[in-house]
Amino acid sequence: MRIVRAAFDLVRRGGYREASVAAVAAGAGVATGTVYRHFPSKAELFAEVFRVASQHEVDAVAAAMVGPGLTTARVAAGVETFGRRALRGRRLAWALLAEPVDPAVEAERLVFRHAYADAFASALKEGVAEGELPPQDPEFTAAALVGAIGEVLTRASDFDEEALVASLVRFCLRSITEETHVHHRAA
Repeated sequence: MRIVRAAFDLVRRGGYREASVAAVAAGAGVATGTVYRHFPSKAELFAEVFRVASQHEVDAVAAAMVGPGLTTARVAAGVETFGRRALRGRRLAWALLAEPVDPAVEAERLVFRHAYADAFASALKEGVAEGELPPQDPEFTAAALVGAIGEVLTRASDFDEEALVASLVRFCLRSITEETHVHHRAA
């Protein structure tokens, strides 16, 4: 739909704050009233934009982790795909991962964080079941990975892109393969 595409283009270039309904209408070549006939509110329009954009990103990450090979290699490919795509489209990544948004869009953001985590959890479950990875809660680990990846990518402006992606991959692989024992001192 032209309206969603026009809204997506505005968000990609300037974030949600820069995408007014009038600008969306102009970009789609329709009247502002036409936008509101399809989407009763700006929040509903941008929730749809978020769904479309996020699903595209989740699909790319999930596709990177499908197929034969070691779980660690598949997870590394997923992390690398997530990182490289975010770095190529930094403004869109900020909008999808962290930009303050309407509660309707924030609700969609949570749905897609879960979708990213589900993609990682699926690979982790296979790795644990096959004995390639140490015992762990794949859902917990996947949610932690997605949170860490998102946090790093929203602060990525000061990092060399290649070094950042390599560091993210190393961090995530250490997180799924190494067990750390914490020794508590008696009080």
